Amino acid sequence: MDLASVDLIDPDIYVEGVPHETFAFLRREAPVFWHDDPDGPGFWAVTKHSDLVAVNRDTSLYSSFLRSSLFNEFPDELLGQQRMMLVNMDPPLHTRYRRLVNKGFTPRMVAELQDKVVERTRRILRAAAEKGEFDFVTDVAAELPLQVIAELMGVPEDDRYKVFDWSNRMIGSGDPEYAITPEDATAASLELFAYADELTARRLADPHEDLVSILAHAEIEGDRLSQLDIDLFFLLLTVAGNETTRNLISHGTLMLIENPDERRRLLEDPGLLDTAVEEMLRCASPVMHFRRTATRDTVLHGQAIAEGDKVVIWHISANRDDDVFSDPMRFDVGRSPNDHVAFGGGGAHFCLGASLARMEIRVMFTELLRAMPDLELTGPVSRLRSNFINGVKHLPVTTSGHLGPLEGP
Repeated sequence: MDLASVDLIDPDIYVEGVPHETFAFLRREAPVFWHDDPDGPGFWAVTKHSDLVAVNRDTSLYSSFLRSSLFNEFPDELLGQQRMMLVNMDPPLHTRYRRLVNKGFTPRMVAELQDKVVERTRRILRAAAEKGEFDFVTDVAAELPLQVIAELMGVPEDDRYKVFDWSNRMIGSGDPEYAITPEDATAASLELFAYADELTARRLADPHEDLVSILAHAEIEGDRLSQLDIDLFFLLLTVAGNETTRNLISHGTLMLIENPDERRRLLEDPGLLDTAVEEMLRCASPVMHFRRTATRDTVLHGQAIAEGDKVVIWHISANRDDDVFSDPMRFDVGRSPNDHVAFGGGGAHFCLGASLARMEIRVMFTELLRAMPDLELTGPVSRLRSNFINGVKHLPVTTSGHLGPLEGP
């Protein structure tokens, strides 16, 4: 391998799995690597853990606001709207908006959801186990975060598949299986906005104990969220809270199947579940990268970066950095310490829903290991064609249907 052959852009590369050998090569040879892009401006690929953390935490030097935190280039007429989304803001605006939306992610709200998450997880697993052979992604992994996000936002249960459809159409436009055009993806976002408008109006008139009600009525120092603010946050949560947790659960299950000794270790010692969840987050890294823009000339890892340069930080690579993780390609359910950056590496943009995601994942694997300790693959795994989301589309599995001591509804 040489630097001239490195390609991190082509989504076809990721269909067979994350190109970990390429990332390992870059971490050794060019940790801050200039990557040409035939379809847009080139970018600096930041692949080491310490450099990613430095970029992520310095929002004054590496901006999310200037050109957004997403890889794609937006025309100016769309960039203005993108800048109104929390993930694309810089402090102090980001700080003010985050204080408003934090009201929906308090430890109390997450704790109050847990019993419902347990109940929903058990229902989902029972329905799948009755089939004996099923697609773990569509029948299990997609169901739980979808139901939880619907519950959190106050979306009626009958409407949750609308959310699932909008999310898939917005994320899956690069995958031929979904045959979704960019126009379809745009239409999905507009449909979602219209639905969020309608739901907000209902909650303004009749508040419930859900996130849309909280956002519609939240006020700090005289600031209120506009309807567009709420729409954009609804979109962000639909994708970030649904797609990422779905893919983490899918990858975590696959890792347990492919590492039977680690699965046996976890079955024999359930006390390892918390470290196992963190290891799944490290190894899977559902969001593979985010983008920043340099606000002034600077130097990173000895490499000169110019004002205005595009900088892409690769979480999927930083989480395999052998300067931080011993034997980083090994899946170790007892790994400790585990300073992964799956939730962003600290700083202002640390994942807003991290505690909710951890709770969902912990509940799922507590119940899954109890209900289906014999889960096995029955066919090939199908991965999403994307250089952004580390996605699993299909995971065909079988189980004996043994549900173990599942109690409750």
